[in-house]
Amino acid sequence: MTAATAEAMTDDPHGYSARHLSVLEGLEAVRKRPGMYIGSTDSRGLAHCLWEIVDNSVDEALAGYCTHISVTMRADGSFEVGDNGRGIPVDLEPKTGLPGVELVMTRLHAGGKFGGVSYTASGGLHGVGASVVNALSARLDVEVDREGHTHAISFRRGLPGEFADDGRPNARFKKKSGLRQIRKVARKVTGNRTRFWPDMQIFLQDATVEQSLVLDRMRQTAFLIPGLTIDVRDERGEEVVEERFRFDGGISEYCTYLAKDAALVEVLRLQGRGHFTETVPVLDEQGHLTPTDVERDLEVDVALRWGTGYDTVTRSFVNVIATPKGGTHLRGFDRAVLKVVNEQLRATRLLKNGDEDVIKEDVLEGLTAVVTVRLPEPQFEGQTKEILGTSAATRIVSQVVTRELKEIFENPPRGQKQPLRAVLEKIVGAAKTRIAARTQRDNQRRKTALENSALPAKLVDCRNADDRSELFIVEGDSALGTAKLARDSEFQALLPIRGKILNVQKASVADMLKNAECAAIIQVIGAGSGRTFDIDAARYGRIILMADADVDGSHIRTLLLTLLFRYMRPMLEAGRVFTAVPPLHRIELVKPKKGQEKYVYCYSDGELTRKLVEFERKGQRWKEPIQRYKGLGEMDADQLAETTMDPRHRILRRIRVEDADEAAKIFDLLMGSDVAPRREFITAGASELDTERIDL
Repeated sequence: MTAATAEAMTDDPHGYSARHLSVLEGLEAVRKRPGMYIGSTDSRGLAHCLWEIVDNSVDEALAGYCTHISVTMRADGSFEVGDNGRGIPVDLEPKTGLPGVELVMTRLHAGGKFGGVSYTASGGLHGVGASVVNALSARLDVEVDREGHTHAISFRRGLPGEFADDGRPNARFKKKSGLRQIRKVARKVTGNRTRFWPDMQIFLQDATVEQSLVLDRMRQTAFLIPGLTIDVRDERGEEVVEERFRFDGGISEYCTYLAKDAALVEVLRLQGRGHFTETVPVLDEQGHLTPTDVERDLEVDVALRWGTGYDTVTRSFVNVIATPKGGTHLRGFDRAVLKVVNEQLRATRLLKNGDEDVIKEDVLEGLTAVVTVRLPEPQFEGQTKEILGTSAATRIVSQVVTRELKEIFENPPRGQKQPLRAVLEKIVGAAKTRIAARTQRDNQRRKTALENSALPAKLVDCRNADDRSELFIVEGDSALGTAKLARDSEFQALLPIRGKILNVQKASVADMLKNAECAAIIQVIGAGSGRTFDIDAARYGRIILMADADVDGSHIRTLLLTLLFRYMRPMLEAGRVFTAVPPLHRIELVKPKKGQEKYVYCYSDGELTRKLVEFERKGQRWKEPIQRYKGLGEMDADQLAETTMDPRHRILRRIRVEDADEAAKIFDLLMGSDVAPRREFITAGASELDTERIDL
């Protein structure tokens, strides 16, 4: 290429040269791309900022220097975290000449979590947490009690300085490096207080941190560090809410707290440690990164128990940081439990020579487990720390769990021999149910597409099965007759159900499959159930529950949603489940005005009252009595189509699962086998009931 050609390319406005490149300095990169560091700029990202500051205090507790943490949510939108740990260093760092506090708050990848000297195990490991929160805060104040003084420093969007007054993020600000001493304290008093105001130029306007989320997280942390006291205070509502958490029983107590069913065996505690060598890049004296072999210790602590239920509850943690998507430590746990259980089933002859091994799903049924590991500088996938990537964790966790669990089964503690036998029998029962279900699916798949008997005879199918197709699950045969005439047979299918289906929340998988209505729904949707559910195989784009607008209809919808939530949850998560909203009343107007509909439908008693007041004010008369629909069967086909089934006029209510854990708790409360919490729920809501609406 000639010099003239190169010059022409540089001058070309469409060219690409070095002058088009941007270099983001310091914390500017965080403000430019916040999603890289906190995941998002909505409520989830804001909560992650709070967790970053809290985790620094938790690391002090893990190291044995902190016994108390406080978390306060202020009325002005700020958050404050305090602890009685050692306090961030306030002396000058030799290379930069900055105080330790300013260094960790303004420089990415600066902190005491590297090298394993200050912390043998910590949740904050990349050295970016505090500095990222600082960069994304309109104001951040730090106070450090150390060496007989309280040292203070403030920041605005990552820049150090001083504010003209206290307590307002938009106060006049002067850039200034260094700490200021604001008061004397006893030399034995140490700790940190960090308060930050999120920068609403970065976060969405409706971003907030829910009180329940903070309480759950702090309760969880208190379980994981026995003896640590955590105080939570929320000043944002009309009333101040305060909670204190302290649990000396550790993860054994946490396991009992998480389990919602009756125990088959008491909580089993498996503890041990392992050693591994890891090659990591280390800065040498010349500032070069040199691959170096580092010796590591990994501690394993697991609590587990099997219960009479069918749900699996697993929580995994690395240095007290939750790993909701698991990782190498959870992989080692699953592998070890499955191996030990299969060995014990063979040893006790509950599995005979010709029987196939049980699989992970069988073993996990009814299992509640808390899996924790502690190690220096764990390798995570991303700053959000949702998946552990340290490969040695799989081997060490598997060895510890295999050794300890095998010892418990072979030499059971006093009084636990029969409960452990019951656990093995339950697992074998789960395997038999799974095999029976698989046989049923295999038999179904063998039928050809031409065999109409593959689908229930009562299904009224549609002609096209594209993304526009809809399956209406209809309450009762009377409504089915009207719905046949009201539907668009091109894309709307109908499946009637008789009465109230089985409550699957307190029934086994085998009982659910035996129930004709449940089996028909699963068969018609055609995507399987439970862990084998494949949403891409679903025969319909939407599932619409169409029941009467009364108490029985609400109960039927709840039972259907329980089935969908428990065995076809991806449909709910994808937003493909709806409930039809049929009208309650029909007003027939007398001599309607030009352009006015003769019939007006109302979907609630409140809407009816408002419409009648409006008509009365306009002098519009209506025919008495006003029709009150007691059920879908009372409508004729035109009315049902216009109000409930025709996409051009109908109202659908989409069923969403914004928080799967919270939804699971509600389903368990309302539909589970434990009566006492449900009675308390009904009693607590009794005061809100209008007694005049009860039929006596």
